[in-house]
Amino acid sequence: MSHMLTAEERAILQRKTLRILTSGQIIGAAALASAVTVGAYVVQDILGQKTPWGGIATATVTIGTAFMAQVLSRLMMRRGRRPGLQLGYILATCGALIAAVGAQHSVLWLFLIGLFLFGNGQASNLLARYAATDLAEPDHRAQAMSRIVFASTFGAVFGPLLISPAEAAGQDWFGWHKYTGPWVLSASVLFLAFLNTALRLRPDPLVVSGGIVLRADARLPSIPQALAVVVATAKGKLALASMVVSQVTMVAVMTMTPVHMKLHGHETLSQYVVSLHIAGMYAFSPLVGRHADKKGTTKTVLVGSVLLVLATIMSSLSGEAALMLFPALWLLGIGWNFGLIGGSAMLLESVPADKRVTVQGSADLMMSFCGGLAGLSSGFIRKAVGYHMLSASATLVAGMLLVSAYYSYHRWQNQ
Repeated sequence: MSHMLTAEERAILQRKTLRILTSGQIIGAAALASAVTVGAYVVQDILGQKTPWGGIATATVTIGTAFMAQVLSRLMMRRGRRPGLQLGYILATCGALIAAVGAQHSVLWLFLIGLFLFGNGQASNLLARYAATDLAEPDHRAQAMSRIVFASTFGAVFGPLLISPAEAAGQDWFGWHKYTGPWVLSASVLFLAFLNTALRLRPDPLVVSGGIVLRADARLPSIPQALAVVVATAKGKLALASMVVSQVTMVAVMTMTPVHMKLHGHETLSQYVVSLHIAGMYAFSPLVGRHADKKGTTKTVLVGSVLLVLATIMSSLSGEAALMLFPALWLLGIGWNFGLIGGSAMLLESVPADKRVTVQGSADLMMSFCGGLAGLSSGFIRKAVGYHMLSASATLVAGMLLVSAYYSYHRWQNQ
């Protein structure tokens, strides 16, 4: 169908698509940020305040995201972006309601099932950044992607502010448990994201761009086959490494920073550190996208790896000095942004057009799954060897990406 559109019609449709995806991103990010903040508290409420399993809430959401990113991307390959995003948001709505019941009755297994389904919301939000590139010109893909990531800023920053009102409303109006209200609020907000996609994302950008598999008998590649396409080229390997390392480094350090600060008597400052970190993760996205389109994705990944190394060195040297964690977590967020946008845009460059959609889901699966493992293990690592050694381990991982990106950049520059 793409040949039927003039350049002007394509540009108009792209602008409309970006507006719709941006709305959904703000709504989805608000729901995810507010409820995930409460997840560890529910686990502590059920298992006791000193449990090392607090990270299992974030890990379950992230592993749900990893698994469903692949499922949703395969649906998109067959039917288009709208059916995939719709399914993700409606399953996340159901997951939030199940988590609310689990929190209300202190049933951990039910709460974790809800969190796994809730991960669909994050999978939809992640895949929306690729939907933004379906109709974009090749030299504007990173900018289109960065606009969607930037939209998450508003939801991620303001979503947690809704937690206390939701807790109070649940307790005062319905007599619910303290942590039930935020999950019910998240379900309501995610349902709005579902309606936004179902009613407004027409025509479907992937269908218009000719990116779906039309033959019903055409076999879609398995996860190993899709990952084999990614790692078949040096650029694909670096793209996947950038996405995975950025996620692992960010999740491991960010998850344990509030815990570390609380142990050293800085609990009141931790929310400000996390807010600054989230601002670093999303607020500079338009600049990062422009940088990737103008300077190239390899240089963007290189800058991201440098920032991740600097951030983790600072956090490992912070000791009890809480003020040092402000710039450390801010740089960690910006480094993650460079790594995610640079790696995602590089992924699109490195694979054939007909393989992009399935490859996107497989890459997000690896990124989210490894991030989930990092979040789950970070609590145990911190308890065993301390926050400084956890940060030093993250420095080592980010340093490996830095070396790889540096040599790739200079090798490809000289070709």
